[in-house]
Amino acid sequence: MAENIQQLLRERVEDDSTALVHGDRSWTWREHLAEASAEASALVAALDPQRPAHVGTLLDNGPQMLRAMAGAGLGGYVLCGINTTRRGESLAADVRRADCQVLLTDEAHLPLLAGLDLGGARVVDVDSQEWADEVAAAGPLVPHREVGAMDTMMMIFTSGTSGDPKAVQVPHILPVFSGLDLVGRFSLGPDDVCYLAMPLFHSNAVAAGWAVALTCGATMVPTTFSASRFLDDVRKHGVTYMNYVGKPLAYVLATAERDDDADNPLRAAFGNEASDRDIEEFARRFDCRVVDGFGSTELAIIIQREDGTPPGSVGRGADGVAIYDSESVTECAVAVFDEHGALTNADEAVGELVNTQGRGYFSGYYNDPDADDERMRHGMYWSGDLAYRDADGWIYLAGRTADWMRVDGENLAAGPIERILQRLPGLSRIAVYAVPDERVGDQVMAAVVLEDEARLTPQELEAFLAAQPDLSPKAWPRYVRINDDLPSTATNKVLKRELVAQGVSAGGGTLWTREERGRSYA
Repeated sequence: MAENIQQLLRERVEDDSTALVHGDRSWTWREHLAEASAEASALVAALDPQRPAHVGTLLDNGPQMLRAMAGAGLGGYVLCGINTTRRGESLAADVRRADCQVLLTDEAHLPLLAGLDLGGARVVDVDSQEWADEVAAAGPLVPHREVGAMDTMMMIFTSGTSGDPKAVQVPHILPVFSGLDLVGRFSLGPDDVCYLAMPLFHSNAVAAGWAVALTCGATMVPTTFSASRFLDDVRKHGVTYMNYVGKPLAYVLATAERDDDADNPLRAAFGNEASDRDIEEFARRFDCRVVDGFGSTELAIIIQREDGTPPGSVGRGADGVAIYDSESVTECAVAVFDEHGALTNADEAVGELVNTQGRGYFSGYYNDPDADDERMRHGMYWSGDLAYRDADGWIYLAGRTADWMRVDGENLAAGPIERILQRLPGLSRIAVYAVPDERVGDQVMAAVVLEDEARLTPQELEAFLAAQPDLSPKAWPRYVRINDDLPSTATNKVLKRELVAQGVSAGGGTLWTREERGRSYA
């Protein structure tokens, strides 16, 4: 069995089944990997052996990006996925931080690099004739190295929802392990078609999309996610499997439902961060199986859903996964719920998800010892994610460590409030966060986006909140903003820090304010 991506790719170099479909073109695995091998040969020849063998990519999902990924795997050098939504000095800083010797890009992204200090990285337009000639002259591939399971395959930047993005060193074994798990879980094979619509510079697309196709020899359909085009793409290409991260299911469900939505070949969807309502509704509407798990780019903590996972829970943790109080460095108490299902001991039960056994698959952040030290404390890995666990071991997320709120002397977490608000009919997306109280502590604020053509009045919101028996009176949002959209990362995660920075009075949309001690919004 293959233990690294290099071995996995070599098993497909003589495979004449379809590997890739894009537009009106298709490639067999043999053709796709021949192109990747040729590009890798040119890059290996161009790399300075005295510097880290790091090749960056500033490319959208498409044949060029998949070729670069396969080339890095075959060539034994490190691919650095640069976020295509970054701009200016932030973009340049990522390239420099990753020590890229070469940056592969295309005509669409070249203007983004004008005038930037890239630390000496050579910029290559992969669609240029000059590069085609260099690749053709390179000769057979002699890999930079034969890789091991824990050697770095790719550097993937975190999404940056809670600070500057950090470059995670992803080992070869991680996508191999993930691909095997998902292929087995969904019984996937060479006749399946994988829809790769999440950004390929991100861990979800690598571990839950690309790795799945490599493992079972399925066809890849790379594209940029579009809610309006989603179902047409699935039908056109015969898509049977898709991965997602963040809010894509919500975006699709916000489009108008059609009577024949379930008439499609999609069998399975796997991803992270969908709400219980979206999981159930997407499965019903498109007649497929949806499995949502917990995952971070670092993958030091593994939590998996299984049969019987209660609503709101992300599953049970693997060995070593625990919830700790960061100040006392002790395990948090088991969650206690009242007769309505409301958490009654948040102060004692909510803590940070940790791996008590150490790093897990986390190989560290590249060139960022301070961030490494922040993650690895007291011999444990600290995720930055808040959670609580019930008496049966089921884990419930409560947000990031910045999502704690102190309201009228009581600690509240954003996650449980968001899960309750997601029950509201017509709601597409929701973000709950803290804004300063005018006297002391915090107030709860919610920014919401409604589904297409949905309507909501203050009175309807009041009636909904009053009907939720597990919603603490202190958890009623003091402020609610009805937005057309929410600021988000390239991986569809809401940027709460931007919402917090906007405060109460900025940010556009329509603001509703609840009277200080009452339940009415105006």
